[in-house]
Amino acid sequence: MPAAAPPSSSAPRAAPGSPSRRARGTASGRRGRRAGASVAEVAVWRWIAGLAVVAALAATAGWGFHRVFPAAELLAVVVPAALVPAVVAALTRNRPLWLALVLDVVLWVAATVPLYGALTLSFAGDLTNSWQALLTTLLPAPAEPRLLILTHTLVWLAAVTGAETLTRTRLRIAPALPALLVYGVALVLGVDGEGSNVATSAALLVMAGLLLVLREDRPALWLPAVLPAIGAVTLAAALLGPVLPMAREPYDPRRDAEPPPVRVDSVSPLDRVSAWLQIPDRPLFTVKADKPLNWRLAVLDRYDGVRWTSSGRFQPTGGRVPSDAWTGATTTVRQTVTFQGLPGTWLPAADRPVEVKGARGLAADPESGALLTSAATGKGFTYQVTSEVAAPTKDELLHAVPVADPGLTAFPAGPQEKLFRKLAQDATRGADVPIRQAYRLQNFLRTTAKYDITAPPGHSLKALEFFLDTTYRGTSEQFASSFALMARTLGLPARVVVGFRPGQAKDGVHHVRSGDVMAWAEIKFDKLGWRPFYPTPGRSGAKDDHDVVSSAIEESERLEGEFGQSGASKAKDPAPKGKPVPVAESPSYWWMIAPVVVAAYLLLAMVLPWWRRRSRRGATPDARRVMGAWHQACQDLGVVGKHSLTASEIVARHPGPEELQPLAALANHVRYAPDTLPPHAASEAWRYSDAIRAHTRRTTPLRTRLAHRLNPKTLLRP
Repeated sequence: MPAAAPPSSSAPRAAPGSPSRRARGTASGRRGRRAGASVAEVAVWRWIAGLAVVAALAATAGWGFHRVFPAAELLAVVVPAALVPAVVAALTRNRPLWLALVLDVVLWVAATVPLYGALTLSFAGDLTNSWQALLTTLLPAPAEPRLLILTHTLVWLAAVTGAETLTRTRLRIAPALPALLVYGVALVLGVDGEGSNVATSAALLVMAGLLLVLREDRPALWLPAVLPAIGAVTLAAALLGPVLPMAREPYDPRRDAEPPPVRVDSVSPLDRVSAWLQIPDRPLFTVKADKPLNWRLAVLDRYDGVRWTSSGRFQPTGGRVPSDAWTGATTTVRQTVTFQGLPGTWLPAADRPVEVKGARGLAADPESGALLTSAATGKGFTYQVTSEVAAPTKDELLHAVPVADPGLTAFPAGPQEKLFRKLAQDATRGADVPIRQAYRLQNFLRTTAKYDITAPPGHSLKALEFFLDTTYRGTSEQFASSFALMARTLGLPARVVVGFRPGQAKDGVHHVRSGDVMAWAEIKFDKLGWRPFYPTPGRSGAKDDHDVVSSAIEESERLEGEFGQSGASKAKDPAPKGKPVPVAESPSYWWMIAPVVVAAYLLLAMVLPWWRRRSRRGATPDARRVMGAWHQACQDLGVVGKHSLTASEIVARHPGPEELQPLAALANHVRYAPDTLPPHAASEAWRYSDAIRAHTRRTTPLRTRLAHRLNPKTLLRP
C-alpha cells in the first residue's frame, strides 16, 4: 500500500494556537444568529408597544364621547372595544387577515350581549338610528344600549383597523388615523355637552407622536430624546386650540336636526283644573324641598281659540336641562318628587329645572324647561330635580323690555278680540312701561272678578267672553287664560302655566293634593326670560291664601309704588313774597333752529328707510326675515297704518305686482305654521319684495314717492 503523500509545501499551515477554519465558521455563525435574534427581539418589542399605543389611541378617542354619555357607562363600553381587537391582532399575527376579521366580528357581536343584557339582534336597527337619536337628544344622553352601540362600534372599528394596519404593514402614522377619525365624530356629537376635550386632544397628539417614533427604524434609546419635542407640540396645540375662531363657536349639528315627536297627554292639564278642584283632597304627589315653591307642571304657549296647547320641541335627555335667557342671580332649590296619584306624562318641578335624576324616559323642552317622561309613573315613582330659581333685582324688573315674538302675541281670529283689547287698554291706562302694564292687568283681574270653583269650566274664546262680560266668576283656568290673551292684545308675549301650590308641609315634606292645582300666566322679557304673574284672587278675596303667590303680589305692589314715585313730579318751592322780579324776555332763535331741524329731518328721511330695510333683510331667524320682506313690500306699496287688513285683502287691493301673491302666502305661512317654513323661504321672500319695490318705482310718479317718504306717519312708523 503506497504511503500517503506528504502535504504540499504550498498548502497553508495553521499557526500553533490558532483556531481552524471550521471553528472560525462556527463562531461566525453563532455571532450571526445572536445578531438576528437581537433584531427580532427589537422588532417584536416595537410591535407590542405599537399595539399598546393603538389600543390606547382607540380608547382615548372613545373617551372623547364623555361630553355625550356619563363617564362610568362610557368606560364600560370603550375599554373592551379598544383592547379586544389588539389581542386578536396579536394572536393572529401569522394567520390570514380574513381569519382575524371574522374573529373580530364574532367578538363584537358577543360584546353586545353584556351591553344589552341579553342576546338580541336589535343592535342592527339601533346602530342605524343612533346617529339621528343622538343629534336630537339633550346632552348628556341617557346611557341606553340603543345609543351606546354607536360608540361601541366606532371604537371597535378604530381598534381593529389600527391594530391590523400596524401588524400587517410598514405604514407609520396610518394606524393612528382611525382613532383620530372617531375622535372627530365624538367632537361633533359632543358640541352641546358639558366639559372639555383639551386634555383628550393633547393625549391623542402625544400617543400619535409616540407611535410615529416607534415605527421609525431608530435605536430604542432615541425615544426619550424625542418625547420632550412631542410634549412641546402638544402643549402648543392645547394652548392655541381654544382660541381659534372655529373653537369659539363650533358648529352644532343639533341646530339642523328635527327631534322626533314625543307623546304628550291627550288631555291638557289645563282641562283638568276644574275637575281636580271638585275633589280637592285627592293626593297627587309629595315634594321634599329646600323651600316651598309653586311646582310647575305644563307650559302652554299656543292658543287656537278653543284650547291652550304646547309647542315645545321635547328632546330626550340624560338629565340635563338647558338654562334659559336669565344670567343674573339665582337660588338653587333641590327637590325629591314622589308620585301618589298624579296622572299623565308631565313631571312637576320648580322653575327652572337644570338637572333631573332618576327619571327614565326623560324628555325636556329647551325653551320652557317643561319635563315629560315616557316611563310608567305609578304610585311610588320618584325622581330628583335641581332648579335654579331666578332672583332679579328691583332695577332689573323696572327696566324689563318684552321680547318681540309674533307667535307669542298672536290672537285667534274672532269678534272677542275687540272686547279683550278694550278691557286691557282700560285696565292699563296710564301705564307707560310694559311691566307696569302687566301689573295693572294682574290687579284688574284680581279685583274685578271672583274665584269660584263651581264656575263653568273651559277656556275657549266664548267661555272667556262669558267670564269677562257676564259672570265675573271663574277658576284660575279662566283668570290665567284671560290675562294671557289680554296681555297679547297689548303686544306682551304671554303664555299659560299649569302647576300646583306648595302643598301642606309635614315633617319637611310638602303634600300636594288636587285642590292645590292652579294656573298662572307668564310674560317673556328680554334677558329676564319668563316672569310669572298671578291674576287669580284668593278664595277669600283679593289676597291669595299661600305664601308664594302672596309674596309675588306684594312685590308687584311695591314695584307699582316705585313707578309712582319715579314718575311723580316733585313739589315746587313756593314763590317768595314781595314784588315780582321782572324776567327779561329771551331772544328768539327759531330762525336759526328751523333750518337745522329741516336738514335733520331730510337726513332722517334718507337714512331711516335704508337702515330699516337693511335690518329687516338681515334679521334672524328666517321667519322674521320673511315678515320683514312682507312689511317692506307693504311699505313700498303705501299700505301703512292699516294693520286690520289681512294679507289676502292687501293682495286684492294691489293686483299689479305678480310677486305679491306668493309673498303673502309666505307671510301667512309664518303667521300660522312657522315651524314648517321651507329652507329657502326667506331668500324667496326678499326676491319677491325686491321685485315689488322695482314695480312701484316704475309705476309711481317721483312726486308721489317723495311725498310718501317725507310723510311723518310713513317715515316714523316701524
